[in-house]
Parts: sequence; C-alpha cells; structure tokens
Amino acid sequence: MVGQSNMSMKTPMAQTLITIGVILVVAGLLWPVLQKLGWGRMPGDIVIEKQNFRFYFPLATSIIVSLLLTILVWLFRR
Repeated sequence: MVGQSNMSMKTPMAQTLITIGVILVVAGLLWPVLQKLGWGRMPGDIVIEKQNFRFYFPLATSIIVSLLLTILVWLFRR
C-alpha cells in the first residue's frame, strides 16, 4: 500500500454516503418535474391552512416513496 493515497481506497461507508448524495442530487433536480406530475400533492397528504399559517405533511407521498425505495433496495441486493 506504499504510494497509494487514502482517497483511492473506498470503504463501504464512503460508498454508501456517495450513493445517498447522488440520489439526493438527482431527486432535487427531478423535484420540479415530479411536482408537475402530481407528486407531493397526493390525496392522502395532510394540508392545514390558516390565515398566516400553512402546515403540510406529505403522508401518502412518504409512504409511496418508502415503498419504491424498499423495492429498489431489495432488487439490488438480490
């Protein structure tokens, strides 16, 4: 290992963090497109609007995203 820098060795934790970072960047770039398709305003989402207050809890969207991510992780680990 003489002559190699520590940056060339990737640990599983580093790979996981890089993967999560890439997923978040892609999700952030796709978010405007997904909102136009109806994501983020699903029928099961909770919205409470008052005069100077707005509370939004994306319950249905969170459940669907969780299910999709679970299926993807399950497929990749097979």
